Amino acid sequence: MAYATYGDICERKDINGIDKERVETLLEDAAVIIDVYNKSASDTAKRFVSCNMVIRAIGSSDEGVPIGTTQATLSALGYSQSWTNSYGSGELYLSKMDKKVLGIGGKVGCTNPYTAFAEVEGDR
Repeated sequence: MAYATYGDICERKDINGIDKERVETLLEDAAVIIDVYNKSASDTAKRFVSCNMVIRAIGSSDEGVPIGTTQATLSALGYSQSWTNSYGSGELYLSKMDKKVLGIGGKVGCTNPYTAFAEVEGDR
């Protein structure tokens, strides 16, 4: 079950030429990823994050220079073209902001491997 619709994406980004079925499939995939991280997040947060994820995936797979390009190089007679992306290459992922919106960002954890050992030693 997707948390956003094709219409939600169209309201946020002009996606002329992008297949509606592809967008809907990406939205369903985004919902799976979101549920893995925090299924109990609000519907508004899930819709917002779904749209962000799909727009990044669509934007970074556009022809020409993709969204998130931080450096581009073009040459003439050598027919060379290259760029460096800050985003991925069309895959769905959660950014730091997306994780915060879902209520899972900024958490740090640690474990002491000797704690369990000390408890076992104390029982002897």
